[in-house]
Amino acid sequence: MLASVISRVALLTVLYGLTAASQASDTAAYSDTHNLAKAAQNPIASMISLPFQNNTDFNFGPRDDTLSTTNIQPVIPFGLNDDWNVITRTIIPIISQPEIIPGQGRETGLGDTTFTAFLVPNNPGHWIWGVGPAVLLPTNTDDRLGADEWGAGPSVVLLTMPGQWVIGSLVSNVWDIDGDTDINFLTWQYFINYNFSGGWYLTSSPIMTANWEADSGEEWTVPVGGGFGRIFHIGKQPMNASFQYFYNLEAPESTGDWSIRARLQFMFPK
Repeated sequence: MLASVISRVALLTVLYGLTAASQASDTAAYSDTHNLAKAAQNPIASMISLPFQNNTDFNFGPRDDTLSTTNIQPVIPFGLNDDWNVITRTIIPIISQPEIIPGQGRETGLGDTTFTAFLVPNNPGHWIWGVGPAVLLPTNTDDRLGADEWGAGPSVVLLTMPGQWVIGSLVSNVWDIDGDTDINFLTWQYFINYNFSGGWYLTSSPIMTANWEADSGEEWTVPVGGGFGRIFHIGKQPMNASFQYFYNLEAPESTGDWSIRARLQFMFPK
């Protein structure tokens, strides 16, 4: 009788241990995925990453054609000391632009590169922020794909990550440096993300722009919309993929009413 009781207690102990280990493993996996999701959604996270982002604008130009821009966006952090980091973000656009003037034809090549370096506190607290210069580099392979001038201006990012949320805003304004070309361009992106279990999340991160040198009524592009994404692994490589749809509430006449964005990000956490 005593042996039977002891064997049952031993069996229950083993089962409890296996259950606890499984729960601990699930918790660790959730924590890892949760942290990766928040890092992927934080533009100034101290993590090397390589996103590829394709933006497709429909009904663009006089022939209602398609404009495609694929941005290669490496993010590389540098530690200055125990208190400060520098997070560099580079946007290298590959553009396929349809004709604007009849007979012009489609042009595909590099656009102008934007480089930003944010100074970020290492222990920011509830609000995470960064500030630094944004530099426009004339890397365009054709006059239609960029301004072909150097530009610079300030850039600021502010965000918070309470619970399942990642909410913030990034804004910059760039002017031409030498004054030969009228470059005065504002970029403002707000981002709202809500994370679920299993790596899934909902996201809304439209990019609003204002060309202050454009004709009256043609300055603003104001999209609204959102979509979904997921953190996953290919082997041991953590990845982030997302898809969003946007409708333009306001846009220049040559710009279409709607667009889609597809993003694939390779992440290299420490």
